[in-house]
Amino acid sequence: MSQKAESWLLIIAALAGVWLIRHGADARLIPPQPASAQAFAGGPGPQPGSPVAEPLRPSAPVRLRIPSIRVDAPMMRLGLGADGSLDVPPAANRNVVGWYGGGTPPGSKGSAIVAGHVDNARGRSVFYDLGALQKGSKVEVVRQDGRTAVFSLDAIEVYQSRNFPDERVYGASPYASLRLITCGGGFSETTGYEGNVVAYAHLTEVR
Repeated sequence: MSQKAESWLLIIAALAGVWLIRHGADARLIPPQPASAQAFAGGPGPQPGSPVAEPLRPSAPVRLRIPSIRVDAPMMRLGLGADGSLDVPPAANRNVVGWYGGGTPPGSKGSAIVAGHVDNARGRSVFYDLGALQKGSKVEVVRQDGRTAVFSLDAIEVYQSRNFPDERVYGASPYASLRLITCGGGFSETTGYEGNVVAYAHLTEVR
């Protein structure tokens, strides 16, 4: 496993469900998990018939919007901590997402990685409903250059931590792709979430 993949596994582990640990794993509080029909039928990539827009020049993202699950959140750059692992968005702020500033900015060629908490000690956080997305859902990223990169969801999958497919998630992409990551895949009152939800999307429009 690459150092980059190891760093991302550490950030994913840090997105654990603090709220559910404190309040118990009541089924009513478990965030939605992706339906099997929303997974890739084959390998990762755009759905048949979906347009693929030309990648943009790099520009930092400033805001993420997912209208279908009412996400409208500022974006912050994530770097590496002293131990070499990737930082996480502040857990106290329930409406912020982070993007890996050492990698691809959303809208540029390659795989842009965005992470957000599913909950915190006070309740639901920005990516609580990520697992409810469906193929074709739109994800909008407002950038510093004044453009909005519009992505279309190709699939959303859930993985157990022990079987996390780092190459599938973090691997290179020939087009402008986006990966949205949060916790999911079952819950333990002692250790928190047992896996991760990953949404895959590609650039289809620029406004």
